[in-house]
Amino acid sequence: MNEYQDGYLIIIQNLIEDRDRFYPYISNSFIKIDIYIAIFIFLFLIVLYSTKFFTYVNELTFTVDKNFLDEYFSIFLVWTSSLMTFLFLFRFSVVSRFYLFLLTLLIPAVLQVFRNTEIITSILGRPTTKENFVTINLASDSVFRNLRILQFRRNLREYNLDINNSENVISSIDNLNKTEQINLIIIDLKNNTRVSEKLENYLLNLNKKVLLISDSKIEFFNLFISKETILNNTYLTYFNNDIQYGSKYIIKRIIDIFLSIILIFLFLPLFVSVIIFIYLQDGGPSIIKQNRVGLHGKVFEMYKFRTMYKDSHKKREDLEELNKNDRVIFKIENDPRIFKGGNSIRKYSLDELPQLINVIKGNMSLVGPRPLFEEDTKFFDENYMRRLNVLPGLTGLLQINERNTSEFETWYRYDIDYINNWSIYLDLKILLQTPISIIKNNTKGL
Repeated sequence: MNEYQDGYLIIIQNLIEDRDRFYPYISNSFIKIDIYIAIFIFLFLIVLYSTKFFTYVNELTFTVDKNFLDEYFSIFLVWTSSLMTFLFLFRFSVVSRFYLFLLTLLIPAVLQVFRNTEIITSILGRPTTKENFVTINLASDSVFRNLRILQFRRNLREYNLDINNSENVISSIDNLNKTEQINLIIIDLKNNTRVSEKLENYLLNLNKKVLLISDSKIEFFNLFISKETILNNTYLTYFNNDIQYGSKYIIKRIIDIFLSIILIFLFLPLFVSVIIFIYLQDGGPSIIKQNRVGLHGKVFEMYKFRTMYKDSHKKREDLEELNKNDRVIFKIENDPRIFKGGNSIRKYSLDELPQLINVIKGNMSLVGPRPLFEEDTKFFDENYMRRLNVLPGLTGLLQINERNTSEFETWYRYDIDYINNWSIYLDLKILLQTPISIIKNNTKGL
């Protein structure tokens, strides 16, 4: 311990000597090791982000190396050379060799994780390897099947369609989108230089990743952000309108996980009380699982406190004539399936509390459109399907504005408004307003 204390004094002495020789106008109060280290890290990040290999992961290449070993060594070389230069120039002569060895290996690994958002999103519950893509008119022996963007995803379906028949292309994608999870659409336009305005608008509003392959430069009706690459004398035009992807998705997931853990501990006594109450009213189980449709049409098991008698959902068809709402939303006034006390649980949305577990698992978010049943999706048209392009949530714009509405048009309007204006700030704003809305307006869960 004394050895490292002496080492600290030696480094400070070296820094003061250099100050006296090269920049005597700097005050002694600034001659601190942590300030020098902070400046070094700042300058290193500038150097690192000025290098093209770190800031830019090109998915439109034929790179199929999934172990990222080459990327690690590139970052390792930049980091090690910068660190050693810093230690030499500022005479950090007394440094633990063990910690120095750890730093040279660990920091490049951390930087590599932050460079590849696909790694972080996988850790946070949205692995790229679980994503699907569909192809339209892409030949089975096409060299573009070896693109990096395809290598990490699963081939869901292949179509051979007349690209000039927009209605057929849209209906094919839309029908599949109602039953399967689609994340990426690849269309080989061959010698076509544009698609119809209707198809273009549809692809832009899908909020998914789209890759267009063509022999010539593509002309568009709309102005939007896209990336164009020429590969093998072929134009690749890629745009990603998946709004909850990459760094924004990572921030959203971190907030969701952090707040959900806090809320679970905060409401733990309430959890236990509701479980006991339900068990006394109608036996177990107190928590049920329902299949709901989530992000990009992925079906997941949503947790919920049971407020109805057992197997009540199976009686839905028998009670269809009592449903006074539109064909998508199924709600009945004075629903006979709800046991005594169930309405009290629903009144303050206590039945939704177990969905905090879904949030931690990554099936849901704290904020987003409410997830509906699988059978409800069949009523969606191509516009309604847009509500599946963000994580479903416990609360949303609808819940803080018109919580008790039973018109799906109203649901849809608020959901699309949320999608078009989504931001982390909007999520936080909705979260803060939700408790007030529950107390003032009450609600009945779905």
